[in-house]
Amino acid sequence: MERHAMHYLDTWRSRRGHLPLVLRGARQVGKTWLMREFGKLRYAKTAYVNFEGNERMQQLFGMDYNIPRILAGLRIETGIDIRAEDTLLVFDEVQEVPRALTSLKYFQ
Repeated sequence: MERHAMHYLDTWRSRRGHLPLVLRGARQVGKTWLMREFGKLRYAKTAYVNFEGNERMQQLFGMDYNIPRILAGLRIETGIDIRAEDTLLVFDEVQEVPRALTSLKYFQ
């Protein structure tokens, strides 16, 4: 299973201009582990944000969909200099902040 999922993520990563990826599945099956491991193995940096009970993220995404402003807030939240060319951005439990889920269409 791990190899199959990692291969799928590698294929997604190799696509030019790939769109954000949403992993869905039952709770406690390893989605978070998979994304952290993928980031560790394939990217220079991984910026991990857990939206569950995170008021700062509720406020950050509660305004507009200005991606530079959102990225600046995510840099503060994670302490990671987020750059498209070398950073995996992981939104865990993103369904907790519906506007954050909606914002994914503006990320590429």
